[in-house]
Amino acid sequence: MASREPHLQPPLVSEESEISSAPSTPGPLNEDEGDFFLVQKNESPLSSREGSQQPIFSRDLPKYPIDTIPSEILILILSKLSSPQDLLNSLLVSRGWARCCVDLLWHRPLFTSWGKLTVIAESIQKEDPYWPYQDLIRRLNLSNLSQDINDGTLQPFIGCKRVERLTLTGCEKLTDHGVTSLIQGNKSLLALDVTGVSALTDVSIDALSKNSTRLQGLNITGCRSITDDSLVPLAEGCKYLKRLKLNKCMNITDVSIDAFARCCPSMLEIDLQGCDKITDHSISSLMRALMQYGRSLRELRLAQCHLITDHAFLGLPTNLRCDTLRILDLTACNQLTDQAVDRIISVAPRLRILVLAKCSEITDNAVFSICKLGKNLHDIHLGRCGKITDDALKELVHHCNRIRYIDLAGCLLVTDASVKLLAKLPKLRRVGLVKCQNITDRSIKALASTGCDTRSQGQKHYPSSLERVHLSYCLNVTIGGIHELLNCCRKLTHLSLTGINEFFSREDLVKFCRDAPLEFNDEQRGVFCVFSGEGVNKLREYLNETEEERNARISDSMSFDGDDDRESQEAITGMFQNTALGGMEDFEE
Repeated sequence: MASREPHLQPPLVSEESEISSAPSTPGPLNEDEGDFFLVQKNESPLSSREGSQQPIFSRDLPKYPIDTIPSEILILILSKLSSPQDLLNSLLVSRGWARCCVDLLWHRPLFTSWGKLTVIAESIQKEDPYWPYQDLIRRLNLSNLSQDINDGTLQPFIGCKRVERLTLTGCEKLTDHGVTSLIQGNKSLLALDVTGVSALTDVSIDALSKNSTRLQGLNITGCRSITDDSLVPLAEGCKYLKRLKLNKCMNITDVSIDAFARCCPSMLEIDLQGCDKITDHSISSLMRALMQYGRSLRELRLAQCHLITDHAFLGLPTNLRCDTLRILDLTACNQLTDQAVDRIISVAPRLRILVLAKCSEITDNAVFSICKLGKNLHDIHLGRCGKITDDALKELVHHCNRIRYIDLAGCLLVTDASVKLLAKLPKLRRVGLVKCQNITDRSIKALASTGCDTRSQGQKHYPSSLERVHLSYCLNVTIGGIHELLNCCRKLTHLSLTGINEFFSREDLVKFCRDAPLEFNDEQRGVFCVFSGEGVNKLREYLNETEEERNARISDSMSFDGDDDRESQEAITGMFQNTALGGMEDFEE
C-alpha cells in the first residue's frame, strides 16, 4: 500500500458561505464573488450540498463504536473544522474517517495559483489513484485564474462528471469547445456561471439542455451571442430552474422569456438587465405566470429594459397578488409613470427593495403609493427622479420608518427639510444625496445628531446606524459639518465628497482618499474625493488633531495676551503707587 498513499497536498478546503445572485444595483444581499447561486438566507445550509453530504464510498462494518456514526453526520461534524491541517489529522484516525475527510478536502478545491491547479490536475489524471478524485469534486471554480484559463486548461477536468457548481466567471479565453467538454455527460450540474465568457454561443446552451436537466441556476451575463434558439429548448429541458441571469444578452427577445414563464414554475430570481428587446408582452406574461398562488418569485430585475411601459403592469389581473416578491429593479425604465408604480404596489405589497432610479416621469404621487408598503420597505432608490419634492419624502418617512437605504441622487427639489426628517429614521444605514444642490450643513448636522445625545451637558456618543453617506457635488457642504458627522457617526465606513472644493483642493485631506477608478480621466481624477474603510477613521483623527492644535494655539495666545495684560496692569499700578509715595517731587521731575 506504500506506493498508493493518498495524495494530500495542497490543502484544498475553503470556507463555505451564503450565496445569492449578485445584484446589478445596490441591495442588502449577501454576495459571494466566487460562486453563483448556492444558498439563500432562508434555506438550510445542508441544501447547499444537495446530495454532496452523501459520501461516494461504502462503509466497512464498524470495528469501534466511533465507526458507528453515520457518514452523513460525521461529514457534518468534520465540516466544522476550519483548518485543512485538522482535516488531514482527522484523516489518519481510521479508514472511515479518511473517506469522509477526503470528501471534504476535495469537495471544493481552491485554485489560488497556477501551481495548485497543476498539482490538482496531476492528481486527477493519475491512472490508479488511491481515491477517486474526479468523483470527489463537486464545486469547480476557476475564476481566480480567469486570465490564464483556456480550453486546454479544462482538459484534465473532463472526467469530473459529478460537479454540481461550475464557475468560470471572467474566463474570456474559453470557447464552446472547452465549456461543452465539461458539460457533456454531467447529469449532476446544478449551477453554471459563465459571466463574461463572451465567445460562448448557442452550442454551449444546447449542451446544457441535453445533459443537465437538474440545472437550477444559470448566469450568462455578457454572453451576447446567445439567442432564443438555444434558450427556448433550455427552458423546456431544465424545468427546475430557480435563478436566471441574462444581463446584457442583447439578442434575447420575448420568445425566450415566454418560454421560461411557461416551463419553469420554480423560478425565484430572474435578471434581465440590459435586455433591450424585451417588451411589455413578455414581462406581463412572466408576472402572470410566476406570481400565481403557490409560486415563489422573490426577485425581478428589469434595469435598462427601455421598451417597458405602464402596460406591462396595468394589464395584470386585479386579483393577482404576489406576497413573495421582495426585490424589484426598474432602473432607467423611463417610460413608467405613477400609474405603473401604484399597480406594482398593489400586486407586490411586501416589497423590501424597490429601485426606480432614472425613472424620470414619476412624481410625488408614485411616492405616496410606495408609502403603502409601510414597514416592509427597507431600500428605496429614487436617484434622478427630478420631480420628487419634500412633501413626498415627508409622507415616506412617516409611513416607512424601517428604511435602511434611500438614494435621492440628483433630486434637485429636495432640501434640508427632507434630510432632517430622514435623519430620524432609526435604522438608516446609507443615504445618497449626490448632486442635491439645496443640501447644506443643516442636513449634515441633522444626520450627525442621530449619533449624539446633546440633552446632557457636552456631547455623549452612542452608536449611530449610519454607515455610508454620499454627498458628492453638494457644493454647500463644509468641513465643519463633515467633521461633526464623523465624530457623531462612529460606524461610518464610506463618505463620498467628490467635487466639493473644500475637500478635493486640500492635499492634507486628499491623502486619506482611496484611489480613483482606472477608467477615470484626468478631470475626473482631479475632483475625486472618496473616503472609505480606514480612510474615514484617518480623516476623523486628522480633523480632531487639527482642531486640538488650533484650540491649543488659541489657548496659548489668550494665555500670552493675559500675561501681557497683567504685566501692563502691574506697571501702571506701580507708577501710581510711586507717584503717591514720592509726592509732587517725582511728578515734577
